Amino acid sequence: MTSPHKTKSRTFRRVHVMTPGGTKARVFKRRTPKAAHCPCGALLKGVPRALPSTLQNMPKTHKRPERPFGGVLCSACLRAKVKQEYV
Repeated sequence: MTSPHKTKSRTFRRVHVMTPGGTKARVFKRRTPKAAHCPCGALLKGVPRALPSTLQNMPKTHKRPERPFGGVLCSACLRAKVKQEYV
């Protein structure tokens, strides 16, 4: 199977799947983006690893946690920021 020009770059993953007819086919799938990170470098919990087109169709409550700076700061940085503002 020859691939179209846009799939020749490594932007797309090459995945081998079995077709209903029983033959193997090469399918080109988009790579999943990297996980969201806090400015301190910690991994953000509750933020999905999805393409922007998939995130568009998700409800807002599925995209980030329901708290101040949800999806931007990790819980440790948020705690430090709140302490800094109120002390």
